Amino acid sequence: MGSGPRSWWSRRSLRLRLTAAAALVIAAGLAGASVLLVTWLHASLISGLDQTAVQRAQIVASEVSSGELTPELPVTDHGDVAVQVVDSAGHVRASSANLRGRPRVFAFPASRSAAPRPHTVHDIPLGESGTWRAVGVPVSAPHEHMTVYVALPTESVDHGLAQLGVGLASAVPVVVALLTAVVWLLTGRALRPVDVMRAQTAEITASDLSRRLYVPPADDALGRLARTFNDLLARLDTATRRQRTFIADAAHELRNPLSTLRTRLDVAVQHPDSTDWQNLAPGLLRETERLTGLVDDLLRLARLDARPRLRTRPVDLDEIVFAEVREARRHTRIGIDQRGVGAARVEGDEGALTRVVRNLLDNALRYARSRVDVSLCLLDGTAQLIVADDGPGIPEADRERVFGRFTRLDDARSRGTGGSGLGLAIVRDIVTAHHGSVHVEDNRPGARLVILLRARNR
Repeated sequence: MGSGPRSWWSRRSLRLRLTAAAALVIAAGLAGASVLLVTWLHASLISGLDQTAVQRAQIVASEVSSGELTPELPVTDHGDVAVQVVDSAGHVRASSANLRGRPRVFAFPASRSAAPRPHTVHDIPLGESGTWRAVGVPVSAPHEHMTVYVALPTESVDHGLAQLGVGLASAVPVVVALLTAVVWLLTGRALRPVDVMRAQTAEITASDLSRRLYVPPADDALGRLARTFNDLLARLDTATRRQRTFIADAAHELRNPLSTLRTRLDVAVQHPDSTDWQNLAPGLLRETERLTGLVDDLLRLARLDARPRLRTRPVDLDEIVFAEVREARRHTRIGIDQRGVGAARVEGDEGALTRVVRNLLDNALRYARSRVDVSLCLLDGTAQLIVADDGPGIPEADRERVFGRFTRLDDARSRGTGGSGLGLAIVRDIVTAHHGSVHVEDNRPGARLVILLRARNR
């Protein structure tokens, strides 16, 4: 068992993991939004400074072009604006009071476009020599060309953004903590139905599968999960009831031949001198054969219930029918007509399909008065196998019940002829496993059992 961080994390509760994931998403979202806000605000404020510098440079340029240039340019920003007018030779012709007597401090050339390109400069010898945003505007004065430079400090912008950053750094963790607490409460409330279902599931035992879980009213994942669990419980309940009934019926069926064998053997043991073993042995053998057949049928049904994989391959169903008819004729005097059997190939398990045909013939011979008719043909890609007898038939109300396990429409007659009530149940299970169907029709007189299987092209 791993002991790394992933293993440790996987052992935490679902509520904790959901809350932690939500907290990470919230923190990342707020941090990203804060960064975007500071970045956007910085760009917006710097753009405002640039526009102000351009406007002031254009005002000074208009004064220069009109010949009103004085050595000291009047400004109204109390030292927050740096202005210089430089001629083509690089000499300072005028400046703001804060740069009076200073040499040229702007080294970048003037912009020749209609929208002057701002520059960031750091070497203006004013105050603490911070960062400035400067523009250069060319101007044509009488008899020469000059450049007007205007720079504005970014100190106010940087200070405001620093205060905003401190505020966001303090507020974001608090907001993340509050939202995480809200997510923790909401997650606990949302997962409360899961705890209810867990408690209800813990109370369900194998002896009481009729109970069902509470289904939340909302049609969400939890509601669908509860309905799925209830469907599973219903299937388990049905399977358990069916298994208990099957076990009870099997015990009842096994008790009869075992009781007969025990009674006869007890009498023979108590009166060995008067026992006619030649007459007793055939009866014991018949009961043993009946018991063996019943056990075989029970094992076959158990395998079908376990849903084994069928060994499917192309099978000639007509050959199986001919072989089983030949075998059946050896043990009965009732006529079996197979003239209606045509060629038909299906995809299936040969052994299982052989059991289907054998059980159908045994059932028909058990109730037939004089004859059994067998036919096989292809209809629209479907193989149709019909086994009909001229016996008493099956009432319409019982034509579905007859495929149930241990079902006997005439209990005394079935036991007398050796029927266990499992033959047709095995037929239906095998045919269903082959994705086919079986049903009963009226033969007038008698019954017709019809098998439909998907045919395979030769």
